Order: sequence, then C-alpha cells, then structure tokens
Amino acid sequence: MADFDIFNGDADGICSLLQLRLAEPREATLVTGVKRDINLLAKISPATGDSLSVLDISMEKNRTALTQALDIGAQVIYFDHHHPGEIPAHENLNAIIDTSAETCTGLLVNNYLNSAYLAWAVTAAFGDNLHNTARHAALPLKLSDNQLLQLEELGTLLNYNGYGATVDDLFFAPDELFRTLLPYASPFDFIRENTAFSKLKNGFASDMQNARAIQAQTATTDCAMFVFPQASWSRRVGGVYGNELAREYPDRAHALLSAISADTYQVSVRAPLNRREGADELCRKFATGGGRKAAAGINVLPHADIDLFQQEFTAQFRTTA
Repeated sequence: MADFDIFNGDADGICSLLQLRLAEPREATLVTGVKRDINLLAKISPATGDSLSVLDISMEKNRTALTQALDIGAQVIYFDHHHPGEIPAHENLNAIIDTSAETCTGLLVNNYLNSAYLAWAVTAAFGDNLHNTARHAALPLKLSDNQLLQLEELGTLLNYNGYGATVDDLFFAPDELFRTLLPYASPFDFIRENTAFSKLKNGFASDMQNARAIQAQTATTDCAMFVFPQASWSRRVGGVYGNELAREYPDRAHALLSAISADTYQVSVRAPLNRREGADELCRKFATGGGRKAAAGINVLPHADIDLFQQEFTAQFRTTA
C-alpha cells in the first residue's frame, strides 16, 4: 500500500498539507506543481488500499481520475474550496468541501485538526488574499500587529512562489518548499531561521517593482486589464500583483495577462474585494479556465482571443448600464 499527498503548489495548498503532516506525520509521495497545474490525480496510478490526501485542487477538474481511484479501492480524503461540480457519493471518499468566498483550504484543514496549527492556517488565508478572514481566524493566537504582518508577508511570499508557467519559473519547486517548511511547527521559526524566506522576499521585491511599472491597457471604475511581457518575473508576479490591486481598488475587478509565448497568455483574474464573485464564471468560459468566485485564471489564452476575453471581462464585472 502506498500513500500520496496531492496538493496545489500555492500558499494555501502547501500550508494545508503542512498542517496535516505536522498533526499526522507519514511518508508519502508528493504530487504537486505550479499553481495552475491542478490535474494532479491523473499523474498517479493508485492501487487497492492506497491512501490519497488531496488538498486545494478542483474536484471538478480531477473527477475522472478521482472516480477511478475510488473504484479501484483507494481511500481518499479531499479538502478544497473550489467549485467541485458533482461530488461522487462513494464510501471511500471523505470530501471536506466549502466554496464560501471567505474561506480557504487551509482553514478547512484547521477546522479538521481543531486548530492544532492555527498560525499556518492564518498564513494560508493571507496567501489567498483573505486578509480580514485571516485576522479574524488569528484572534485566539493573540498576536501583535507585527506578528500578523509577518504572517501576511509569509503567506504572500509562499503564494508568489507558486506562480509560473513551469516549475523553472519558480524560486523553489513546491514539493521542495513543502519539505523546507515541514520541520517548523511555527511559521515564526521559519521566518527567523531559514534563508529561503529572504530569497523569496528579495525576489518578490524585484518582481513587484517591475509589475508596478506596467500601465493598465484599459481601466474603468469597474475593471482594469494589464498585459505583461514574456518573462519569468511577469509569470511569477501575476497573482500576487492582482491581489495587491484588488486591495488597493476594492470596487474594481482586475485581469493580468502574462505572455507565455509569442501568441499565448496566462491570465489571472480577481473579482472586486467588495463583491467576491464572478471570477470563476468568467474564466470557465475559456477552455483552460477555472478557479473560485473571488480569484480565478486561464492557463492558456491565445492572442487571438484577447479581444473576446476583454469583452467578457468587462461584461462580467460591469455595474452600470
């Protein structure tokens, strides 16, 4: 029998698995990738009696492989906050799914573990741009303002590391980053002791400086769209810069298009913070799109479809006639 830990390579996925393995240690095969690499169950061939822990990847996108794993006799526990589609009714599946706009997978795992590693769940929420939710969840920890800022920065950096067209775009492969974090029951110890934190911090500062120099291609009171050049930094920064813009302009939706080739783009969409819905609906209109209500994306958008995307984006978030 084999154990598999299958998780999104962003802050929420990593911090979710981190809580689970701190509470329930086990040797498992790690299956992950860049944040957009979510068809992860298809990468394994489970057998009867195998155990799968799946965290922060869309059940809808993995349903075929999930059903096959269940039918062959694998046991699956599945934590997620993305749109699941129809959840299989199967005795081998324990599905812990909540698509509420104000939660994330890290908080679902935190509830499952009775807040055993709450500081890591707070880090996950900050990484998912749920700042108010993170601060509310952190109340039992009685943290200082400076400590909250430290967790906010760490969550942002872990999320930032997950963005890229391939793992080569990232500072750390997500499985490597998970293993680096695993010895630390407290995120504050990691921040203080591990050089990976400063590497991410310095890379983030440089990439964000580049991003802030890019002017919006179009901008209204309802939405703004940015187009970034073909460069590793632009693929790394699209999600976290979108989060920053969402906080700066909470009534406005944002779309960031980062070139991944001469004629294709990777897209990050953020719904307005003051009405966290519609991002997933918009992105699912395109072949490689998906995500959640507040934040979603398109893995590959052809250059020829940019005008269509802009029209759909504008229509999705228009508040005035």
